[in-house]
Amino acid sequence: MLASLEGRTVIVTGGSKGIGLGLARRFGEAGLDVMVVSRNLSEAETAAAGIGPKAFGFAADVSDAGAAEAMATACLERTGRIDILCANAGIFPAAKLDEMTAADFDHVIGVNLRGTFLSVKACLPAMKAARKGRIVLTSSITGPITGYPGWSHYGASKAGQLGFMRTAAIELAPFGITVNAVGPGNIRTEGLDELGADYIAKMAASIPMKRLGSVADIANAALFLASDEAAYITGQMLVVDGGQILPESLGALEAMDA
Repeated sequence: MLASLEGRTVIVTGGSKGIGLGLARRFGEAGLDVMVVSRNLSEAETAAAGIGPKAFGFAADVSDAGAAEAMATACLERTGRIDILCANAGIFPAAKLDEMTAADFDHVIGVNLRGTFLSVKACLPAMKAARKGRIVLTSSITGPITGYPGWSHYGASKAGQLGFMRTAAIELAPFGITVNAVGPGNIRTEGLDELGADYIAKMAASIPMKRLGSVADIANAALFLASDEAAYITGQMLVVDGGQILPESLGALEAMDA
């Protein structure tokens, strides 16, 4: 059982829906003050209201340096501390290479990778002053481990997060700050639902557990990485995918049922 995190503060970027909302809810259940960050203030405040009185919303585009700094400042003004950052904000518009524009590529890298860097940088002064902190990135199996047509820009951003993570973990270790990532497989969210029932069925068929993951699966992993029990873990990605990356081919799954 994890030691209580009650009384600490977590910032969850991209926290108004999908995995981010699951993260925010789970940390709220654990008794933390939760800053729910979204580009849309109304969505952030609605999500926070559903979590409880210790949660509050804030609007920020984390790809903008000034907005990321304002986010950290507002959190400190409200709670006096930043103990945990869940750098979760991310987008995944599909575009194959022959259709993708430079602007498409830059937009995904800007939100997913630049946004991670700016969010971390904004929270560092408070964490360094406390000489303790937990940074948890929402990466993916797509990019660091696997690929999928239409998501080369997304995969590049998620692989880039891990490169950033490893050096950041070295630099921040002397301050008692850990930097880790969760690598979700296919998780059932609103965004995934938009890809259609056929896509979902095909993905489930390629997973040894024969089902997609839930946002709670990711949130529980993030909560562990943010805990005192994970104090000696840094620079690592915890894959949460129901075994999706394990089979060498669909034939391996067919053999399992034979």
